[in-house]
Amino acid sequence: MLFPTVALIGRYQDTGLDTLLGNLARILAEAGRHVLLETDTARNTGLSHIEAASYEEIGQRASLAVIVGGDGTMLGAARQLAPHGVPVIGINHGRLGFITDVPLTEAHKVLADVLQGRYDAEDRMLLSGCVIRGEEVMYQASALNDVVLNRAGRGGMIEVRLDVDGVYMYTQRADGLIVATPTGSTAYALSASGPVLHPGLDAMVLVPVAPQTLSHRPIVLPDDVVLDMTLTAMGRVEHGASVHFDMQTWSDLQPGDRIEVRRAPHTIRFLHPPGYSFFSTLRRKLHWNRMPQSGDTAE
Repeated sequence: MLFPTVALIGRYQDTGLDTLLGNLARILAEAGRHVLLETDTARNTGLSHIEAASYEEIGQRASLAVIVGGDGTMLGAARQLAPHGVPVIGINHGRLGFITDVPLTEAHKVLADVLQGRYDAEDRMLLSGCVIRGEEVMYQASALNDVVLNRAGRGGMIEVRLDVDGVYMYTQRADGLIVATPTGSTAYALSASGPVLHPGLDAMVLVPVAPQTLSHRPIVLPDDVVLDMTLTAMGRVEHGASVHFDMQTWSDLQPGDRIEVRRAPHTIRFLHPPGYSFFSTLRRKLHWNRMPQSGDTAE
């Protein structure tokens, strides 16, 4: 039997999620699968008849996790489950849905297909990073989308020195600096005019946010490099700066702090409906397939 134990994880703040999760649990049980419900999801949906389990327990016991929500829900679940090798499938109960790519209307059919082994699989890289002050590691986390260093509030630009594998690259003043995976290239990096990276690439992209010098452009780097971003004492860092690992934030950066970023040792496996295409996702989400309408004018 494929996937004998399946975990359900949901964005429990959503209205009506209890009904949806209950229906998915029933379908899984009828298919002979044991169902686990992530602890916070269980507590907030009132589905007490389903066995609750922490992320650690899901990682140890589940052979598949079904994520119901938006991309933010998937980011949090993927970071927790990647070290355990649990594959995930995302059902879009949010808005954009680049990585929760199964439409809500197709959830039951797609889940039935997956249980029968009809799916496409791909592995996505994550980043691992830490904040270092002197010789002490102050904070560390992983990220599926990106690691972002940026100014705090309405403060002035920050000044950052960047080294790649110990080799000096540049020092720049900007509002921020994004290090993104191919998965994260369609997130904040895209809005900062970075390139879209195909998820099959072993690479990361470095994207400056509103740099003072316009010749500082995005650059794609191999996935095996180590990036060091040092908040220098010469910039206007008295206004504060913070670093974000997806949705995890360290906001106590000081001049001289170093953010070290590298590829994480583990990947996360995404399961997609048969025939899944990254380009189809881009066409739908970025409206690449929109044809000019009568009355549209060229600019």
